[in-house]
Amino acid sequence: MPRCFWCNEDPLYIAYHDTEWGVPQRDPQALFEMLLLEGFQAGLSWITVLKKRERYREVLFGFDIQRLAALSDEYIETLMQDPGIIRNRLKLKAVRQNAQAWLRLHDPAGFLWSFVGSEPKINHFSLPAHVPAVTPEAEAMSKALKKAGFTFVGPTICYAFMQATGMVMDHTTDCDRYPLLACS
Repeated sequence: MPRCFWCNEDPLYIAYHDTEWGVPQRDPQALFEMLLLEGFQAGLSWITVLKKRERYREVLFGFDIQRLAALSDEYIETLMQDPGIIRNRLKLKAVRQNAQAWLRLHDPAGFLWSFVGSEPKINHFSLPAHVPAVTPEAEAMSKALKKAGFTFVGPTICYAFMQATGMVMDHTTDCDRYPLLACS
């Protein structure tokens, strides 16, 4: 099965590519989880985060937004000792800050989807070199999220988030997923 250029042979990566990446996601809980995970990716590869995803789900209470908004400094320090996650104090503090900011949004899913006009933006890139790292929509999302109090939401992170959650569909035309998602 032909896949996008970035998908290596790791079974976890293949499953993510084949079932999740680029599929429109509107569930607020799933969007929040992905926004945090994309923030954890900053400076790292996605496969690194993907391999730690289940542990994050365990130690971050299934990404329960209310519980994360109330994380104590002590719990964050406990997480700093967990080898099953990315132990970066700023990223872990961002979990609490971003949960608090999320709770202040009236309609988080609608807010996020508004940057693509509430409908998936279907791209038709034939070459990996054509797929951008940042777009004007991602820059606008980043600016709005920062204004709302979020952190670890730069334009590159926002574009990766948009790709992951199907706000934009960037499977290349030679990928088997392209025809399935380009027509949805």
